[in-house]
Amino acid sequence: MKIREIKPTVDADALLAGAQFADAFGLEVDGHTLDARQATERMVGRAPRWIDALVSLRNILVAPFGLKTSGASATTPRDMIGMFPVISQTPDRLVAGFNDLHLDFRVVVDVATRGAGQQVTATTLVKTHNWLGRTYLAIILLFHRLVVRAMLRQVAA
Repeated sequence: MKIREIKPTVDADALLAGAQFADAFGLEVDGHTLDARQATERMVGRAPRWIDALVSLRNILVAPFGLKTSGASATTPRDMIGMFPVISQTPDRLVAGFNDLHLDFRVVVDVATRGAGQQVTATTLVKTHNWLGRTYLAIILLFHRLVVRAMLRQVAA
């Protein structure tokens, strides 16, 4: 199972106009018949403990700044996968994410048939709004590649 960093192929302007950051990682999965929601649930729903610990630390550190710790909202009930609200979904693509004071982000999970298997691609898009968003993104990027790769591994598990 090899996870590769690939060139994002999504229409960033349609999914998050003005996004300043985009990356994508892909994984070939043999013999599966996953749709995009199932792939996303495997990625997000079964994160390794070290990722859960990083998310908990992040939530503690951002609380004083008034940043969201989840996309869940009592006033706007949404379809959620983990902490991410689902924005749109088809069998081949699921878009999740939310907007916050410092930045907006989207996670796009695409599933395409490739021979006897499937290609699962996770694309991240980020649009920052201010110095806090740019600082936050710079810090998160230190861990981002490791986290996305670990989450994609869960799809094949």
